[in-house]
Amino acid sequence: MPELPEVQTTVDGLNRTVKGRKIVGVTTTYASKFYAGKDEIKNPQFFRKFKRFVVGRKILRAERRAKNVLLHLSENVTILVHMKMTGHFVYNRLVPFVRLDFTLNSGKHLYLSDMRKFAKVTLVETKKLDDSPHLKHLGPEPLEKSFKFEVFKSQVLKRPRGKIKQVLMDSKIVVGIGNIYADEILWHSSVHPLSLAGKIPEKNMRLMYKAIKKILAKGINLGGDSMSDYRNIKGEKGGFQEHHRVYQKHRTRCEKKGCSGVLHFCPKHQRLFQ
Repeated sequence: MPELPEVQTTVDGLNRTVKGRKIVGVTTTYASKFYAGKDEIKNPQFFRKFKRFVVGRKILRAERRAKNVLLHLSENVTILVHMKMTGHFVYNRLVPFVRLDFTLNSGKHLYLSDMRKFAKVTLVETKKLDDSPHLKHLGPEPLEKSFKFEVFKSQVLKRPRGKIKQVLMDSKIVVGIGNIYADEILWHSSVHPLSLAGKIPEKNMRLMYKAIKKILAKGINLGGDSMSDYRNIKGEKGGFQEHHRVYQKHRTRCEKKGCSGVLHFCPKHQRLFQ
């Protein structure tokens, strides 16, 4: 599933390519009886409403909240997209598994490719976004200036008996972190993923906080992680998968200097705090 760096890379790409363009047409191949009555475009009845609301409106800008892509349109309408497991936007390049196709006034297209059909696409009034059921439960953004160490620590300690990897991946605690970046963050901060959040020493908690900032920023700089299906707006792979230190490196030697441990999680330097 795309995590914070992949979603931010997508948003940056959308702002470069479709910002200021008008949507003149939209089609979808999503349709499922299981979504009847739901406010998602997989419900054909809702898609008719969706089409009526978005066609003719200008894309003002793209924004990210947690793992959601927000396409803000004119007249107080926002398209909210959660790309889930295999979704990614591609600009004017026809790729496999296109489920949603926006035609723009430039004559070009913005496609949503989604092999497994898990992505969520809906509409929200822009001024009501923060209070919508899609966003109101979310925790703080880890790359915001307001996300200080004290904020991070207090959020983590809301689940003192939780295993730290699961706590980091809880979007109510901190947003945007999934399997890949959680593994890398914990490796860098010398914390075993099964450690209890409330037992982690202050020193390691600070290392974890710094690792979150550093590794997520590095993921963005490298254009995200394409170990799985993620592609950027040009249909290209990101580069973070070339810099993994621990994720999917089972039974390989730990790369930390002076450490002789063997992964998946290094039993030498990643301490288990219980």
